[in-house]
Amino acid sequence: MAQNVAKIRNIGITAHIDAGKTTLSERILYYTKKIHKIGEVDEGSATMDYMPQEQERGITITSAATMFLWKGYEIHLIDTPGHVDFTIEVERSLRVLDGVVAVLCAVGGVQPQTETVWHQAERYKVPRIVFVNKLDRIGADFNRAISMMRERLGANPVPVQIPMFRGDEFLGVIDLIRMKSIVWDQSTLGDEFSFDDIPDEFLEEALAARKTMLESAAEMDEELLEHYLENEDLDEKQIIRGLRIGTLSNRLVPTLCGSALKNQGVQPVIDAVIDFLPSPADVPPVSGVNPTTGEVEFRAPKAKEPLCAFVFKVMMDQGRKATYVRVYSGELEAEKEVYNATRGSKERVARLFLTHANKREKITAAFPGTIVLAVGLKDARTGDTLTSPSAPLVLESLDMHIPVISIAIEPKTRSDQEKLLASLEKLALEDPTFTYSENTDTGQLLISGMGELHLEIILDRLSREYGVEVQTGKPQVVYKETITATGKAHAVFDRDIHDVHHRGEVTVSVEPAPRGEGTSFAVSPKLDTIPQELLNFIEQGAREATLAGVLAGNEVVDIKVTLEAVAQDPFSMTGLGAKVAAALACKEACEKASPALLEPLMNVEVVVPDEFVGEVIADLNSRRGRLEEVTPRGKTSVVLAVVPLATMFGYSTSLRSVTQGRGIFTMQYSHYDTKS
Repeated sequence: MAQNVAKIRNIGITAHIDAGKTTLSERILYYTKKIHKIGEVDEGSATMDYMPQEQERGITITSAATMFLWKGYEIHLIDTPGHVDFTIEVERSLRVLDGVVAVLCAVGGVQPQTETVWHQAERYKVPRIVFVNKLDRIGADFNRAISMMRERLGANPVPVQIPMFRGDEFLGVIDLIRMKSIVWDQSTLGDEFSFDDIPDEFLEEALAARKTMLESAAEMDEELLEHYLENEDLDEKQIIRGLRIGTLSNRLVPTLCGSALKNQGVQPVIDAVIDFLPSPADVPPVSGVNPTTGEVEFRAPKAKEPLCAFVFKVMMDQGRKATYVRVYSGELEAEKEVYNATRGSKERVARLFLTHANKREKITAAFPGTIVLAVGLKDARTGDTLTSPSAPLVLESLDMHIPVISIAIEPKTRSDQEKLLASLEKLALEDPTFTYSENTDTGQLLISGMGELHLEIILDRLSREYGVEVQTGKPQVVYKETITATGKAHAVFDRDIHDVHHRGEVTVSVEPAPRGEGTSFAVSPKLDTIPQELLNFIEQGAREATLAGVLAGNEVVDIKVTLEAVAQDPFSMTGLGAKVAAALACKEACEKASPALLEPLMNVEVVVPDEFVGEVIADLNSRRGRLEEVTPRGKTSVVLAVVPLATMFGYSTSLRSVTQGRGIFTMQYSHYDTKS
């Protein structure tokens, strides 16, 4: 493992489903000699898709990590899922990555999940390069993909390559930095390629594209700009320097192109990772809060700094827990004790491994900038920080996504009953977007996740990995509740409990908050003399009251609760009495405030031949969908709509029916809104 952090790259590959990112990963591993035979996604033989469920469906479900060497650099790569049901895998990978290769389909361009993962990367300020893939496909349009990046992503793509086409045949690419054409030898599976002079038929287009690239690179640095204005040119090193400055500051996105499936354009992508994406040394020192002092502290990516590492993924391997860890500073050593600053407990790292998908290589220590698998951490969870006991620090955790769909399950046999809860607990430990709970009213066991496919995979894993067979009920939508008006209520609690007299008397008001704001609690200014301890009990009671609404017992969200008054003698109230009174008053106030159900709405994109657009729109309207946009795309159209999740069950069958099997759709969670 490299100890020179400047020679390390931590990258992820992200894309919309079926854009070809796992195919790209497979070629990268082949050309860097990490593997010696190319596996294919469609054949279920791709290295990074090692789960049986991935191989059978031809999709990536869990993020897989590997490490390879290229031209003296150590590159840690995570291949992430493209399906929206597994977006947590992208989220937690982006949390620890320094750079991203975003893959676009040259036919589909910017698709819904492209936007989702792009904005996730923006939130973490992760620099990106783009690979426009599938240029061998009919309907491929490089320039259209570039335009969609500007329009839909608000990005500043700077092509460093352009494709060469003769008719519909994709020949290779033109390297605009070196002004050479690159053609790959298919007899060597693309392992060999040649740099040649640019054919005359492409020269004019290449010169115009190079001029745009030069201007973009020069604008990133005053010295480069001055040189360019004087000479109207930059050399290779200057171009790379300017583009790297722009990439690291997220002001531009170097864009490459090719066809991973046809083994064209892959090696330049690996070179671009080194040239443009940051090393751990290029990223600002990680910051966190010292749990002892409450002060913000920083850790630089140096081995001599105190240990600071982030747990971004937990997995169960043959019933044993293992954790993926990104080391930010110091050394993480096997057989040594670490401090879990998030949970305030000491843990012991039994063993450390570098991973290659589901294969492992044992190591004794991990250095700053590396991603490793640790075994032996019993308490660690996703989002925890591991540090030196003498220098604790808690890094910002992960944003967790809320499950939107539930189904009821019950074990088939008594032996399954005994194993079920333990198995569900292990699955929930791995996946923060999967939850399970028992409905106290019906006695049903409910499992919840991000979509039908997500829960289908969970049930499949229950059977295969844990040997638990279950029966399932129909999918259930996770509704929430809110209020649409204001309400006010007064409540008194006065009772003896276990020979102790408890009393509470409060008045609260409730009002709607903007959608997505959640629940907030405020205290009227006139109550500034109330003891803080008592206010804490009152707030606790009010918040607990919002966990079960008055319409159907769903969580109440987007509500502001204000404490308006308490008993004339607040010191006569007990903590428990104040808490119960607050809960009663909040419940009654919500009843007076015109409560309403909220349901999850989904962004739906349907790609369909033009002759079926009318039928698709009519079907979406029948599902209470709101049409957003219809965009022509060659002989097909893209229909965008916002549709309630409750009406989308079984939509794939309906779509096949109304389009003679020629329509495809993708769906992702948008937001909660009032049920119409």
